[in-house]
Amino acid sequence: MNVVLVEPEIPPNTGNVARLCAATNSTLHLIGPLGFRLDDRELKRAGMDYWEHVTWKYWKSWDEFSPANARLWLVENKTDRLYTDVSYRADDYLVFGRETAGLPDQLLTKYPVIAIPQFNPKARSLNLSSCVAIVLYEAIRQVTSSA
Repeated sequence: MNVVLVEPEIPPNTGNVARLCAATNSTLHLIGPLGFRLDDRELKRAGMDYWEHVTWKYWKSWDEFSPANARLWLVENKTDRLYTDVSYRADDYLVFGRETAGLPDQLLTKYPVIAIPQFNPKARSLNLSSCVAIVLYEAIRQVTSSA
């Protein structure tokens, strides 16, 4: 599985996602510009000793990343299609946006969008690393149960 963070801003979130990727043998793709330096002390602290166990790649921009012939699932709250309504494959890319702004509209019109339901309308959003964990583990559950 592939996890894509588009322009992440908060080092501890990225560190937590790196842990998830290490634990699940998923590849982490970081698409810049980033809101922190990759050698940032907070990022390393958040990921602790997991970074050496993470397969990860840094891309300067979406245009540099944009994998050919890949299935991308953009996770955003701007759809009624739930993340549980998708049949995932092991080589899928789960794409998440910036903590403060989400994903750019030009991507949301180009690729399939899925959402995690929120049951309290007063809650603004879920934490990025929580969202990654929810969708990633559902995708892995599906892939491993069908294997």
